[in-house]
Formats: sequence, structure tokens, C-alpha cells
Amino acid sequence: MGDDFRTVSPPRPQTRVLSSLGRRLVLATLLFCLLFTLAMVTWRTWQAWENNLAEMNSELALIDQVFQNTLAHAIWEMDRESLDQQISSVATAAPVGRVVLNILRPGQAPEVIERNRYTVAQSGVVPVLHRQLIAQPYAGAHEKVGELTIEGDHNLLWERLWGEARSIVITQIIQSLLLAGLIMTMFNRLVTVHVVHIARHLGELAPQTLKHHLKLQRTVHRQDELSLLEYQVNELQDNLHAHLERQHSDELALAASRDQMAELVEARTAELKAANQALEELSRHDALTGLANRRYFDELKEVEFRRAIRHQTPLAVLMCDVDFFKIYNDTYGHMQGDQCLKEIAKTLRSVFGRSGELTARVGGEEFVVVLPNIDTTQACEAAQRLRTALAARELPHSGSKVSPFVTVSIGVAELEPQTMGHFDQLLQRADQALYRAKHQGRDCVAL
Repeated sequence: MGDDFRTVSPPRPQTRVLSSLGRRLVLATLLFCLLFTLAMVTWRTWQAWENNLAEMNSELALIDQVFQNTLAHAIWEMDRESLDQQISSVATAAPVGRVVLNILRPGQAPEVIERNRYTVAQSGVVPVLHRQLIAQPYAGAHEKVGELTIEGDHNLLWERLWGEARSIVITQIIQSLLLAGLIMTMFNRLVTVHVVHIARHLGELAPQTLKHHLKLQRTVHRQDELSLLEYQVNELQDNLHAHLERQHSDELALAASRDQMAELVEARTAELKAANQALEELSRHDALTGLANRRYFDELKEVEFRRAIRHQTPLAVLMCDVDFFKIYNDTYGHMQGDQCLKEIAKTLRSVFGRSGELTARVGGEEFVVVLPNIDTTQACEAAQRLRTALAARELPHSGSKVSPFVTVSIGVAELEPQTMGHFDQLLQRADQALYRAKHQGRDCVAL
């Protein structure tokens, strides 16, 4: 009994390549942290961008408040030296990238003074402040003397943004790594060590050691999942030990009747095999005609098709349909119609009895014949033999419009490996030929 137990037991985990649950948990955590970090970095970067734009707007507004009155006064007084100094001071301020001053002169074209720290044109994402310069030559007087445009420093804006973005990314990455490390450490201490201990204990189990219970070396006082697993493993060992003892007793009790049981099983097996063979035979043949049914035909058609493709041998199909069979049933009744189908089936078996040829009933009055190693000419000759043999039986059919006896229309098709990828295409070609035979007057063979 002990040898049998060791034979059916699975290989021990030590012989397998194991994938650490802790590593998988950490990878899953890191993946989640990565997605969360991307979302947080995007959101916080967008916030930083909005804050930087607002801050630069405030700085430009402050610069404007400081210089607008003095610039207006210098323009009014035509103090060129003071005007250049103030424009230069505005242009050299940290948040300013470009300054444009339009000086309005009565009766003259506006004079434009520009200071630009860029060598090439920059995009228009930086804030821009437009201000009209109003001079007060005396109390209560207001004269528009120019227009001031202050554009933020594009490089400074992006430098601030990248600095904050780097800080955000580094902070999120450090948080993710610390979280993954914490999870890995806790998982190893709380789960992995004990799972490995359980695996080793189970790997050393044998019928002789089933009474040695699993004992986890833990200081946990509350019950948790590992405690439940420990209890269930020990209970399973006790149940298995009791089962093995009962099995041993049962084997001793059954030893006396083993031979008798074996003979009974052998007899019943033979009966079952015979019944299965009979059932299989019935399931593959049409109950009325005894020919192969549609199911058996579907099983063998692809076999013959693949054999013909593999060996590059011809394969022909005959699609046969009883002419005016509905009128026959209406005239003679369904019982006589069934007898007519049986006679046609006998005719088919008498004509197509060569090894490998398959005759099947696939519909009410439709029959299919699969002819391996037969080309079109030989298939047409076989179809004519079928018509002749059926005509020789002289089965009366007063309702037929082509003959006083039962006749069939036959469509013939041959496999074309270059254009046909499966048997149903060949069957469809034969069905089309049958359709032409019906339109050509029935009781004929069409290719």
C-alpha cells in the first residue's frame, strides 16, 4: 500500500522550477504603482504648469506696475536715455523674455522699441501682458503715449516646469519602490516562509508519516488563513490515514471474490463491447435504406478528400436525386415511398460495391456517391450504369413526367486541387451539376 501511494503522488516541489508568489506580488504592485505614478505625474505636472503660468502672470503684472508710470513719463518728456534704461531694465527681469514698446507720436508713425532675449521665435504658450501707457502732464489730464507688451520667458517657464516634474517623478518612484519593498518583506515574513514549510511537509508525506502533524513555527495568537490551512492539512492527513486503513481491510475482504468479479466484469465488458459496436453501426447507417447516413458521410468525406490531395489521385462525386419523388409519395403513399427508397438503395449497392466507394443518403430522396481514384469519364459511365440498373427494376411511377418508371437525375463533379480547398466545394459543384440535370429534362447525367 505504501508503494502505491508514493507512485501516484505528484513530483515534489523541489524538483520543479518555482515562480515566487512574493515576486509576482511585487511585480503586480510595481505595475500598479507605475500606472498610478503616470497618472499622478500627469496630474501634478498639469497643476505645476497652471501654477507656473499664474506665477509668471503675477510677476509680469508686478513688473508692469513698477515701470508703466515711469515709462509713460519718459515718453512724455522725450527722455531717450531714461526710456532706454527702463526698457533694458524690464527686458533683463527674470520672467521677461520679450518687450515691445510702441511710442505714439502725433502726426507720425509709431516708433517701435523691442528687446528680445530669444534668437529664434518661440511658441505662444507663455503669458503675454498688453498695457496702454497713459501720461499725466498735469492734474486731471490723461494722454495715451504708447503701448507696452511684455511677454514671459519661454525658457524660464519650461525650466521651472521640468524642475518640478523631475521632483514629482523622483518622489513617486521612491514611494513606489518603498511600497514594493515593504510588501515583499511583509509577504516573505508572514506568508512565504510558512508556505515553503507546508510544501516541504507535504512533500515528505508517506503512509508511514501521516500521523506526523504539520506545525507552523509562528507566534501569531489570532487565527488567520495560515492557521486554517494548517488545521485542514492535519485533518486531511487524519482522514487519509483512516481511509488507507479501511482500504486495506476492504482489499482483504475482496481478495476471496476477486476472480469471480473479474469473470463477471469480463462477461459484461464483452456484452458492452458488442452493444457499442451495434450502436456504432446503427449511428453510422440510415435506418431506412441501410446506406451510410449523413453523419458517417461527414466523417469520411474529408478523409477521402485529404487522401486524394495527398496522393494526387482523382476523386469524383455523384449527387443523385429521385425525380418527382414528392408526386410519388402523393400518388402511392409514404409507405410505398419508403419501399421505393429501399429499392433505390439496393440498386446503389449493386452498382457501387467496390472497396473504397461510399454511398450515403444525405436527404429525403437525395443520395451521394464518393468514388476514389475515379475521373470524370469513369464517373459518368458509373452514373449511366446506375440509371440503367434502376431502369431495369421498372419501379412504377405514374406521376413522373419523363418516364413511366422511377428515374434519377445525377450530377457529376471531379476534384480540382487547384481551386478546391475542402470537400464541400466539390459537393457544391456536384449539386450544381444535379441542378443542370434537372433543368435538362431529368433522368439524365450532367457534368
